[in-house]
Amino acid sequence: MPVARFAAVLLCLLSLPLIAASSAIDQAFQQFWDAATPEAAAATVDAVLKSGVAFDDAIARLKKGRTYRNDVPRSLVKLTHKIGADEFPYMLDVPETYDAAKKYQVRIQLHGGVGRPDAAPRGNGIGQLAGVEQIYVLPTAWSAAEWWTDRQLENLHEILDSVKRAYNVDENRVVLSGVSDGGTGTYYFSMRDSTPFASFLPLNGAIAVLRSSNVSVDGEMFPNNFLNKPFFIVNGGRDPLYPTSLVEPYIKRMVDGGVTVKYLPQPDAVHNTAWWPDVKDTYEAFVREHPRTAEPVKITWETDLTAGTNRAHWLVIDKLSRPKTTGERLPDLNDLVGPPEANFGISAVATRVTAVASGSNAESFGFEPGDVIIRINGRMIPGMVDVIDLLSTYDPGTKMVIVVSRQNEPFELQGVFSPVETPRIVSMFPHRRPTGRVDVTRDGNTITASTRGVDTFTLLLSPDVFDFSKPVKVVADGKTIFDGQVTRSLPTLMKWAARDNDRTLLVGAEVTVKLAE
Repeated sequence: MPVARFAAVLLCLLSLPLIAASSAIDQAFQQFWDAATPEAAAATVDAVLKSGVAFDDAIARLKKGRTYRNDVPRSLVKLTHKIGADEFPYMLDVPETYDAAKKYQVRIQLHGGVGRPDAAPRGNGIGQLAGVEQIYVLPTAWSAAEWWTDRQLENLHEILDSVKRAYNVDENRVVLSGVSDGGTGTYYFSMRDSTPFASFLPLNGAIAVLRSSNVSVDGEMFPNNFLNKPFFIVNGGRDPLYPTSLVEPYIKRMVDGGVTVKYLPQPDAVHNTAWWPDVKDTYEAFVREHPRTAEPVKITWETDLTAGTNRAHWLVIDKLSRPKTTGERLPDLNDLVGPPEANFGISAVATRVTAVASGSNAESFGFEPGDVIIRINGRMIPGMVDVIDLLSTYDPGTKMVIVVSRQNEPFELQGVFSPVETPRIVSMFPHRRPTGRVDVTRDGNTITASTRGVDTFTLLLSPDVFDFSKPVKVVADGKTIFDGQVTRSLPTLMKWAARDNDRTLLVGAEVTVKLAE
């Protein structure tokens, strides 16, 4: 056999194992990309690990992601999926010019009016609230699944994951926006699960609604979690439901506490979005200028561990403990330092008066326990609003005509608003169950943490921001808890890639931190 031919045959034989290995890797990753859910993707991880893929090759493939198809539904796409026994319908509004080779910005838009009895989809696409070219996701809420429930946390997770599997989504340009109840819902999500989102854009919403005893909210609310993402907020001065006078004390607390907020009050606006044509360009510029940082340098996260709300990017809170009785107290956005309390002389649950103080301003009006406040100076009062908060927005000396429902009949009360003003510091959201908080900062391979009410937490280390050739150091509450080498782990990489379905948020190793008693 000629030497040249022999060499060619030998080269071919030697390359066969490489070709076979490459084929096995390609096949395993194709199964991973073809999985329809995170659970199905997790089931393919073992095949990826057995394919012989190296860590660096695997991470390169994960960053590149799946190959997207052009022959996908466009324009208005009506879909549904099940959570338990219930159907959760949603719509996608996809550009007719969709190009699978291009990454698309996504806006999840939450509608208002969640008290309706059925899950019929609202509207017909994004409609008048359209902005720049992007994919719009329009989920549905109703009385049995309002935005501020664990079911909607799960719903949005599943919808976004499904969209990312079919369409080429820019994972760092997914925003959550909403109008009215939908705007209030964005505040809820920002306090319970902010990792997938770049920013929150509540329009005509109100944090005060989530405080109301008339609203059934799942889990605890954590204003400190506002610190992780920027907000774009619009409210109307003449809105009969959630006017600027009601929402601004909360917005001021956010700003004073260090939250990034762009607030555009519309002085003459009522409870609609007639102002959208004037605000649209500023709104879209805000979205463009605030992409998500997949691996933020700082994270503040608080949780009650319910409904999978214990993770923020590269921080996972695993176990709670009793709060420390000593040590430095963490700054707390939940401390609402409001204007002096207008002590009108009533106790109330939402708009229902439960008690009237003897000799008070309220008694001079003629209030009685059981009265339900319907109107103040002709203004309808929503049943889900805390009327004591609302009264604090009125100036002393204001003449008032207050209509109450007394024994199911309207009854008119008149007088001059003359409350006794006392200073107050209240919790924006009183906590009903144990909670824990961790503030972490990354500086190179050193992580510094301050904690409250936490026993154990886990740090998810990305190869993009940590140097695995050098030791990793973790200092928690002033003590060095860990200082050593961390090894990159292919099983860890694939486990989190299956869960997250995110090309920009990849985990190379885990460090679990157990705090001393």
